[in-house]
Amino acid sequence: MRRTGKNLRCHELIGLEVEVLDHSDRGLVGVSGLVVWETRNMLVVESSGREVRIPKEFGRFSFKLADRDVSVTLDGREIARAPEDRVKMCG
Repeated sequence: MRRTGKNLRCHELIGLEVEVLDHSDRGLVGVSGLVVWETRNMLVVESSGREVRIPKEFGRFSFKLADRDVSVTLDGREIARAPEDRVKMCG
């Protein structure tokens, strides 16, 4: 299944560019980079040469789809599941 704005919450996010638009930890707002790992509760983002661990549940994120110039905004609660469980949700 191809990643689109409508189904992104059902896909693995590793490899996508992301920006933290809002977060309960104000120090994470504005962090952007490449998602290099994902767990049920965390995104690991490579930003400025370092890995930043960002809790999913408390943020709002903008993901850039790799194959086109489209950004998708997702609430962290929508993606606060293990990637394999999200894929099953929409299967």
